[in-house]
Amino acid sequence: MKSSVKETKFNLVALLLLIGVFMAALDNGIISAALTTINQSFEIQPQMGAWGIAIYTLGMAVATPIAGKLADMYGRKKVYIVEVVLFGVGSLLVALSPNYTFFIIARLIQSLGGGGLFVIASAHFISTYDRSKQGTMLGALGAMNGIASVLGPNLGSLLIKVTGTWHWLFLINVPIAVFITIFVMLKMTETQRPVQKKMDTYAIIMFSLSTLFVMFGIYNIRASSAMSSTMRWSVIAFFVLAILGYAMMIWIEKRNEGKNVDAFLPYELLRKPTFSAILVMGICSGMLIGAIIFIPSFVENVLHVSAADSGFWLTPLALASGVGASMGGRMVDKKGPVFALVVASLISILGYGGLAILTSGVITFLIFSIIAGLGFGFTIGAPMTVLATRTAGYGDDRNSTVIATLSVSRQMGITIAPTLFATLIQLGFSKTVSKVTTALTDRHLTQQDVPQQLMSQVEQVNGSTYALWQKLEMMPNTPVRQALMEGLDAVASAAFMPVFLTAAFGSVVILVLTLIFRRSFSE
Repeated sequence: MKSSVKETKFNLVALLLLIGVFMAALDNGIISAALTTINQSFEIQPQMGAWGIAIYTLGMAVATPIAGKLADMYGRKKVYIVEVVLFGVGSLLVALSPNYTFFIIARLIQSLGGGGLFVIASAHFISTYDRSKQGTMLGALGAMNGIASVLGPNLGSLLIKVTGTWHWLFLINVPIAVFITIFVMLKMTETQRPVQKKMDTYAIIMFSLSTLFVMFGIYNIRASSAMSSTMRWSVIAFFVLAILGYAMMIWIEKRNEGKNVDAFLPYELLRKPTFSAILVMGICSGMLIGAIIFIPSFVENVLHVSAADSGFWLTPLALASGVGASMGGRMVDKKGPVFALVVASLISILGYGGLAILTSGVITFLIFSIIAGLGFGFTIGAPMTVLATRTAGYGDDRNSTVIATLSVSRQMGITIAPTLFATLIQLGFSKTVSKVTTALTDRHLTQQDVPQQLMSQVEQVNGSTYALWQKLEMMPNTPVRQALMEGLDAVASAAFMPVFLTAAFGSVVILVLTLIFRRSFSE
């Protein structure tokens, strides 16, 4: 039953919910540190190994709205416990996987458990905390989610160094899941009256299948030959099926209006321009997260840091994102979500724009990465979640559905962004010979002036200039060396500038939509 007295203070249940969200978000990135080790363990190619991440993303995207709906229908405490147990069992099965097929199935089970933790925790905070404290609590939730996503690769590297095996990346989740399950059962009160309406099964099935088709289509596009792969019949078929599936879902929801059916995604929400705008903003916020994935590679190529150390350069951004999420929550409480989103967008535009255009050394990188982290934290924290629930106009008993819908749109952005950005980076590196030739011409040199072995290495650059840069640093400071270094710097800029400019553009979209609908949002 739902309590009429709203919470105003941080308590044990809030801590347990935050730990659960941190645990699930951590596993979204922690595996990236162990991909090479896992691939070697199962004797598979890197392309196949990437599905260890892809299947987790797929499962999270499908499970999030379903968990939110089930929480609305049967109670958040019950569903949260089931989600944590699923995540713990999945983690144990991943660690004990005897082969790669078993590993993939176990990762899917793990993701189905992790998919509902954030949305249920968000709905719990909105339902049980006083409106003056909702922003602060959601800000803390956003901080956990953001910090975990960014720190995952670093923590993964540390655990592998300490334990010597990738299995502990997942085994460590088991005792945490047991701890959360026991104390949630003892301390958390049910915040939801069970809904007696019929479940919207067909809409859920259509959404799940359509989302899977979208994800499979995206992951079948190869960054190395984006144009040709996009035209492959398999990719086209996936996207056509997804469009038809989503259209069928909307038709089902429209038909169910006025019936005794608990709509999966109420048609009345879909036809609200303000809520549609929030979903677009959710996709854009997911792209901000996607851009962060490439910062280690950016540091390696632009600041010439080794791949082994590049991940640690995410730390300032991670800390800043936690601070930003907390600040954003407090700002929502004091100034409202619209004002907080405007501030978040402006900070993100400055941070990501600075990384794209003005970063030339360590100091400028630290400055703009911290600014980007603050904006990223502001954006993924409280403002958008509070805005979505208030715009939907639902009572506390249906907040899980609203937040789940927003989470799915963000998950779509997170999934689309890496493929898009990898394509942009690949296109940048494809211009390596051209950029080097231009730099040579500016110094009245030609390719014939470059030693054949060195020029061969230039032609083979694909994704990283670090090894070649290190070799050039050991050479005498000749015009040829200077031209090659200048060309490699130009290549790095061409590869990574579009990534951060796209993220900045996403923030511009969020800002514009917020300003256009500000009066409607404020009503």
